[in-house]
Amino acid sequence: MKSRFSAKNNSTHDSLASQAKTAVLLTNLGSPTASNTGAVRRYLRQFLSDPRVVEIPQLLWLMILHGIILRIRPKKSAKLYQKIWTEQGAPLLVISQAQKEKIATSLAQQYGEGVMVDVAMRYGEPAIASVLQKFQQQGIDNLVVLPLYPQYAGPTTASVFDAVSGELQQWRYVPSLHFINSYHNNAYFIKALANSISEHLNTQGKPDKLVLSYHGMPELFHQWGDPYYDYCQLTTDLLIAELLTRPLGLQADDFIMAFQSRFGKAKWLQPYTDKTLENLAKTGHKHVAIISPAFSADCLETLEELEHESRTVFMQAGGEQYHYIAALNDRDDHIKALVNVLTPTLNALTQTIVD
Repeated sequence: MKSRFSAKNNSTHDSLASQAKTAVLLTNLGSPTASNTGAVRRYLRQFLSDPRVVEIPQLLWLMILHGIILRIRPKKSAKLYQKIWTEQGAPLLVISQAQKEKIATSLAQQYGEGVMVDVAMRYGEPAIASVLQKFQQQGIDNLVVLPLYPQYAGPTTASVFDAVSGELQQWRYVPSLHFINSYHNNAYFIKALANSISEHLNTQGKPDKLVLSYHGMPELFHQWGDPYYDYCQLTTDLLIAELLTRPLGLQADDFIMAFQSRFGKAKWLQPYTDKTLENLAKTGHKHVAIISPAFSADCLETLEELEHESRTVFMQAGGEQYHYIAALNDRDDHIKALVNVLTPTLNALTQTIVD
């Protein structure tokens, strides 16, 4: 006897489309709704109020945040956002929407109309709660969450889980939840990174050093058990191994892993990207290329910090050629990688169940 999940006309995917409803939620960090000071202040208030992001006693931190940081930083950050803002809005959101559309098209080809796809931002709009509520109205049975942070970290991936679970706690009917917490070692992801680097080197030539710059994190987080550093190291090792198989003339010592975007006075993961670039220039390395395998889409930390600020650091220290290699964004090989990350879970959800 067949259950209600049995295949219709021998098609598992038709069964899913007609019986169970599955939603895929893609998430990223977010951006202000506008590049003015007020919008940036609202965004930073939400972002920096997250206890996953700043792990110091909340009462003390909120006094610092509201008494000092939100009085000073929004104006400075707004000027940076204005440099990268597009006619369509924040680059991160624009790229995330493009990723969603391509992923949705690919999944529709595999699973028909049984899988819905949408994107939400952890901070700002569209909010995770509002997108989940849209799914709820469509009566979903399964929810697959993919934070677009390749390497798990508490301040990013775990914060998404907090937001998702916080919303689901308000629901009468909670769908089956499948949370994908990392894809740092996915073979398709590694190949997509290697492809982007190979393409760059084939047009711009081999640099003296290739810097792999990951978003930073307080060193204490790693000591407390956050695997982010280890996942970054594994991504680096796999990427180097892949690149060394290609006819690019690269050697193992041509690569440097570093960490950017530190904040405050605490000791963060090292080596620091800015100090690394400065030291490279001062020690005679005139040509560098830099990429950040930690970002699935270009944003303030890449388009402003890596493209402009880090360039200035390197050139002022004596460098001559500096190239930022763009994030994978909506490249077809990147979309293929993200679909590959989702496929095992979606395949499991679409299996035919026979009594």
